[in-house]
Amino acid sequence: MGRGPVSSIQLLPLYNFKNGDFGDTSSKTIIQMIEKIFKKFIRGRKGKLFSAWQIELTTKCPLQCKMCIRTETKGWQFQDMSLEDFKKVLPYLNKVETVVLEGWGESLVHKDLLECIRLVKKEGSQVGFVTSAKGLTRTRTCELIEAGLDFIGLSIAGATPETHDAIRVKSHLPEILTAAQWFHEEKKSQKLDRPTIHLVFLMLQDNIVELPKIPSLAREMRIDEVILTNVCHCINTWQEAQRIFLWERDENPHEKILRETEMNAKQLKIRIRRPSIVPIDVPVCEENPLRNLYISVDGEVSPCVYLYPPLPTPFKRIFCSQEYWMEKVSFGNIFKKSFSEIWNGESYKNFRNCFTDRKDKFREFYFSVWDSPKARNFGDTGLPEPPEPCKTCHKILGV
Repeated sequence: MGRGPVSSIQLLPLYNFKNGDFGDTSSKTIIQMIEKIFKKFIRGRKGKLFSAWQIELTTKCPLQCKMCIRTETKGWQFQDMSLEDFKKVLPYLNKVETVVLEGWGESLVHKDLLECIRLVKKEGSQVGFVTSAKGLTRTRTCELIEAGLDFIGLSIAGATPETHDAIRVKSHLPEILTAAQWFHEEKKSQKLDRPTIHLVFLMLQDNIVELPKIPSLAREMRIDEVILTNVCHCINTWQEAQRIFLWERDENPHEKILRETEMNAKQLKIRIRRPSIVPIDVPVCEENPLRNLYISVDGEVSPCVYLYPPLPTPFKRIFCSQEYWMEKVSFGNIFKKSFSEIWNGESYKNFRNCFTDRKDKFREFYFSVWDSPKARNFGDTGLPEPPEPCKTCHKILGV
């Protein structure tokens, strides 16, 4: 991967996937994942200029989840975005396919959430958010649908109330099941096929044994899609110990559980989206700062949510079992500057160029891998380094 912290990790080089040559790892799942990456970065861009903007409405949350960085941090900046400030973003949304109204807080607690949804819909973007469903009522469910909500993700951390409630403290799994039922009933009552509903399951050591049960739970909730995620931002030893992905390139013992889960999902016709659980040298992380961005509650434009938490700068991050102190990354405030000034600023362009160079190198290498037997013997893609703030982020490892 190059110099810096990531160089100490045994990254899985993306090569020879036609023959399944991955050293110690021969998982069919890894091969399929890499083929998806290959297709993703050789196809042309379609639709609007931006895929998704994540807009943080609030940093407040009624939960005390064990994996949240708020658990052991001082100086958390509790704040709401005013409707007046939110309206300053609207003129730019005609270039955005999807607006995700969430950040480090629970969007349901924002008093103007419904109006924000309506305003986004007027600009022609799809809109939704991921939620704990804490405090959701049948009336609020109806209001969200009437406002124009296109999608909603329900966060869970277990297939049983005991496991889920112990991790997502102050959340109760039965309440989430009830919330899904309300959405289905209201959609049926209003004869609508939106919002689509998906489950978001955070994989941890404490809940991974329950993962194969999740497709059945999704079917019970009449949900067709499950998104599996890894813990990405660790700040303490408990969180670091909870991650299920490995730094080594040997096959992960949890891969068997994921394969069982995928088989169960296939039988029940449930779509599963999952990350890798071994480090892979991906050209552009899943956050994709080339087409996505994050706007914090106070208007700061950052490549992703992990680079601008509501904390004093620098903030702590544990990566590869080592502690790092990171400066928050913002390329300008959209409440004070025009978006074009921010997006076309030299520092932001330099940041994105790192990923553009990696993507171009990836494309060049894999065309040669596909066409040239000689190139397939080359064991390293030689991707340029990612931007400095991304070198200690789990997302750059494909996990």
